[in-house]
Amino acid sequence: SSSSTASIASNIRQYRELHGRTYHNFDTETTSEYWGPNDEKMIEHHHMLTLTLDGKLFLAPIGPNPQRVLDVGTGTGIWVCTDFAGQFPSAEVIGTDILPSQPSFVPPNLKFELDDAQLEWTYQQNSFDYIHLRCLLGAIQDWAHLYREIYKCTKPGGYIEHLEISIMFKSEDGSVTEDHFTAQWSKTLLYAAVQLGKTFAIYDFNREMITQAGFVDVVEKKFKVPVGTWPSDPKMKELGRWNMLFCLEGLESWSLYLLSTVLKWSYEEIQVHIMTMRKEILNRRNHAYYDMYVLLLQLLLHIADSLTRGSNVVRYSYYKSTFSRSFPFLKKRFNIIKLKNFKN
Repeated sequence: SSSSTASIASNIRQYRELHGRTYHNFDTETTSEYWGPNDEKMIEHHHMLTLTLDGKLFLAPIGPNPQRVLDVGTGTGIWVCTDFAGQFPSAEVIGTDILPSQPSFVPPNLKFELDDAQLEWTYQQNSFDYIHLRCLLGAIQDWAHLYREIYKCTKPGGYIEHLEISIMFKSEDGSVTEDHFTAQWSKTLLYAAVQLGKTFAIYDFNREMITQAGFVDVVEKKFKVPVGTWPSDPKMKELGRWNMLFCLEGLESWSLYLLSTVLKWSYEEIQVHIMTMRKEILNRRNHAYYDMYVLLLQLLLHIADSLTRGSNVVRYSYYKSTFSRSFPFLKKRFNIIKLKNFKN
């Protein structure tokens, strides 16, 4: 079977062009058609996401010394290059993407790989302390396969963190209803992504896919992300300001490929659609927001398997104490494992 990493063809940077925007030219046997252009810097997006997490790059309790870290779908590399690799200089950090749009000058502990994460991974099993995924909506055709590869390559005790946003605009005060233009805009893109064989609604099903891959005890954190400066709370107002900028800058990026190539809209129709959406985003009477989800997983099942194969009580005790400090609700699970596998 094909592997995820591939040698770079000479025409890889001869990007496809659509109405002045450029798109990737990296083809594999998977349906790697991706709707997002590769000419954006994503600075507003990165800042908005870190603001949502109270200035944090991640939420997983990975400790001060992770040894090997993977960022799947790294995009411009801003998450690993600007912040993470410098914060953990002793770690080997890898960022992968099908778009070669990352910077050339990077920290010495960081490298980028041109990689289709939808194929079988070439990394060794149990090799990463931390695997990070962020905003891969509409990028993956077979999420179950991806989670299985992540499961295979994560060390026992290692963490996986997956952040996704919902593009479904809504409100709590009735200013944005299901019939509102912003909600209809969301539904149009959700429909177009499905026609492409992908989905923007990852948050609706990824818990099931994760469980099927073998993960247990999934921790989910949900965040409300306002669009605009309408919130009275200063923190939420600042977040809404940056999110509004991100949305306004990203409207064409989100819409152009899906509406023209998939739904066959004319360029003029798309521009009118974008102008209307921009007007609604700027309307302060619309108290719109959308949800952001972070899933935190710690690899436990490999440990249960190793215990079944005859690992000793000392190893059990170490893992029990370590995991119980991180996630207190795991104590009962390990007691069950102990009774099952260590009975005299």
